[in-house]
Amino acid sequence: MRITEVIDRRGRNEFLKLPKRLYKEDPWWVCPFDHEIEAVFDPSKNDYFNHGEAIRYILRNDEGLVIGRIAAFIDTNSADSYDQPTGGIGFFECVNDQDAANLLFDTAKSWLSERKIEAMDGPVNFGETDKYWGLLVEGFTHPSYEIAYNFPYYQSLFETYGFLTYFNQEGFHLDLSKPLPPRFEKIATWIANKPEYTFEHLEFKQLDRHITDFVAVFNEAWASFKEDFKPLEKRYIMATLKKVRSIIEEEFIWIAYHNKKPIAIYLMYPDVNMILKHMNGKLDLFNKLKLLYLKKKKTMTRARGVLMGVIPEFQGRGVEAAIILQLQEVFKRKNHYTEIEFSWVGDFNPKMKKIFLSVGTKQVKTYKTYRFLFDREKEFKRCPIPEG
Repeated sequence: MRITEVIDRRGRNEFLKLPKRLYKEDPWWVCPFDHEIEAVFDPSKNDYFNHGEAIRYILRNDEGLVIGRIAAFIDTNSADSYDQPTGGIGFFECVNDQDAANLLFDTAKSWLSERKIEAMDGPVNFGETDKYWGLLVEGFTHPSYEIAYNFPYYQSLFETYGFLTYFNQEGFHLDLSKPLPPRFEKIATWIANKPEYTFEHLEFKQLDRHITDFVAVFNEAWASFKEDFKPLEKRYIMATLKKVRSIIEEEFIWIAYHNKKPIAIYLMYPDVNMILKHMNGKLDLFNKLKLLYLKKKKTMTRARGVLMGVIPEFQGRGVEAAIILQLQEVFKRKNHYTEIEFSWVGDFNPKMKKIFLSVGTKQVKTYKTYRFLFDREKEFKRCPIPEG
């Protein structure tokens, strides 16, 4: 076997083509857009290069066939926030061969070690945690947009090498044909009817104000429970919405206010994977027209809940329930949507899990974020799980 760095167009193409070949017969896998994967590794498009670096490798067998790939990266903003300097690996794909997987892991480890890194998390993204993050270990069905999907044997490849679970992530499913639990609806209605609370969905004509409020809530809510929290920048949200504007539903993004102060947010997308399934990673003119046509035909019947956040002062008051009540009214009007997948909730956030379960969701998927300590004698410490 021979491993090489991705440094030219041929290498980039082979990096992109490998999963298309591996998953060719898989009924569930959805090919992400090639340009979105490439953007992760483009310093002009990924702001994480302003405080980090990344590298990619492909692995060939003795006959020259590509049989594996991996990326390694360092985010200097978070690397030193743990007991040891920690980097990441991701975009791992490999045939079912432990020797091949070990060579990929070893190569990434060597690159990280040369940069004074002492542990690696994976599979993770060189970017935000809401995409390409974690290894699917339970619930091998349709993946939502930008959510991890992989072969079941990957778990063995990681764990045999020595990776240990740093935290678990869970995906929840909500059947929109079923009513909200009575107790939940009672609390939600009580909050929603209080005059000091107001709820607004995103409107592109008020985009600047809404995004300013969204970012303010996000940064206050997440800073309260993540030690390595990096503030969200307004321009990142603007760029994200610009990217998905052709498929976004304004009524899928909500901001709650208390006496006009933004206190809670909810973000959801139509699950564009239901269309991407037919595009093989390409967004040429034909596929752009196909996407718009299939959206108009209401092909997307599933939504993906991306995040919900409430500032600490208002947590536990039922604001989350009131937002979901607003969504219930939205789905009465957009009744071609039949289900929501909430992906994902880490086990370090039990309060959010409790909220989703109270709505009547079912836990249907489990992902793992692993950590590998380079010093095999050092004590492994799992991500702490708060009570609640």
